[in-house]
Amino acid sequence: MANKLVELVYWRNVKKTAVVFTGLVVGLASLFQLSAITVLSHICLGVMCVTFTLRLYYKLLELLRWNPGVHPFQSYLDYDNSLTDKETVVLVEEVVLLVAFAVTEFKRLLFIDSMMDSIKFALLLYLLSYVGVLTTGLTLVITAVIAVFSLPLLYKKQQVRIRRLVRAVRAFVRKIRNMCKNLYESVRPPPAPAPAPKPAAVAAPAPKAKAKSK
Repeated sequence: MANKLVELVYWRNVKKTAVVFTGLVVGLASLFQLSAITVLSHICLGVMCVTFTLRLYYKLLELLRWNPGVHPFQSYLDYDNSLTDKETVVLVEEVVLLVAFAVTEFKRLLFIDSMMDSIKFALLLYLLSYVGVLTTGLTLVITAVIAVFSLPLLYKKQQVRIRRLVRAVRAFVRKIRNMCKNLYESVRPPPAPAPAPKPAAVAAPAPKAKAKSK
């Protein structure tokens, strides 16, 4: 599954990736005007128009004895999409672990287990509230799909330039950090000198015992 996703993202099969990418973008863009049920129904109807026409065409060729009765979509029908018992158990375990991890993290952030993490989460939610005003979730999903199908290919084509740019940005950030650190060191008051140790008190000499008279 992962290999197939990598092949799609890196455009190793241009025709297949183009069909998937165009279908995703057009389908998501259609949701701006139509409901999800309507879009899904129209997509299925469009696919069935093509498959039904081809099936009738091959059936006509079979009746005319120009085709030995080969199904045009037999390879898709023979493809086994079922999961074995082991694969099903592994998939269910992964989903359960992911859900449990998400619930644990949200509980930890909402009930302030770590002050800094909860503050970061609150700032993220605050920024997302502004993002929600400026755009919609569907626009973000379309942008994410375009980025997934374009950024890896762009990185593959311009790998040297991007690495050089990343190194330059890191050097600039490091320079700014060092500058701020030096500025802080220059304005920070010097630490108070440690108090001098008090001299140890001289012990008084013990009184001599009086000699006993005989």
